[in-house]
Amino acid sequence: MKHKPKLGQNFLVDEAARVRIADALGDVREATVLEIGPGHGAITSILAPRCRRLIAVELDRSLAAELRFRFREESSVEIVEGDVLEVDVRALLGRIERANVMGNLPYYITSDILLKLFAGSRAGLFTRAVLMMQREVAERVAASPGGREYGLLSATTQMHARVEELFTLPPSAFSPPPEVYSTVVRLEFAPRFEELGVDVEGFDRFLHACFAQKRKTLANNLRAAGYAAEQLRTEWPDRVEAQARAETVPLDQMAMLYRALGALPRVGAADVAG
Repeated sequence: MKHKPKLGQNFLVDEAARVRIADALGDVREATVLEIGPGHGAITSILAPRCRRLIAVELDRSLAAELRFRFREESSVEIVEGDVLEVDVRALLGRIERANVMGNLPYYITSDILLKLFAGSRAGLFTRAVLMMQREVAERVAASPGGREYGLLSATTQMHARVEELFTLPPSAFSPPPEVYSTVVRLEFAPRFEELGVDVEGFDRFLHACFAQKRKTLANNLRAAGYAAEQLRTEWPDRVEAQARAETVPLDQMAMLYRALGALPRVGAADVAG
């Protein structure tokens, strides 16, 4: 049956790929798995007999109905029709339950979904995630400081998880074929805020300011965000190069700089840095 593509949908049809993706989640026999965008159930059908509980969140009404019928005799499978960005994951999981996450992320809301997963990881909701996303986005997520792709998304992701690029799939692995390659990544959630001695909200605003203008130095971006030039000069840590750009500075040094300077002033350009 052909399905008219909408909502950014490209369905995985490569048999070997779907098994490989499911395997990347590891041993889930005693785990709850939250699947984002199950589509026609290519990976759902593999995970269902493997895990203790499977919650599949599907936005498309007709697909959700199809999945409910297909898995109607699987008591461990729950199909939730809704927008994953609006679904109350805590309510789905219960007070103490944690989940692994599986998802083929729609290209146009990948960052939004990642931010929701990061918030959930800070709340202790998620352990691991295996996610498929546009190759260029995956390269940014996994990039190291100093690399051309390293930026705000890299830093934000790596404050929340250890990232591993697994493999890349060509457009032919999907129907209809997208115009981009897709990369599967694995995230092991381990938020670093306590380890690095920074608060979540303040450090997030700080990172947005640091990466506001890619071609500017870190110091210039922070001046534009509201820090006084004298403060930057006198309190700048020796370990952070004075003329460094944000994309070259590791997270531990970013945290050191944040601790030295204090919270970002809530004035002027600071609130438009993101």
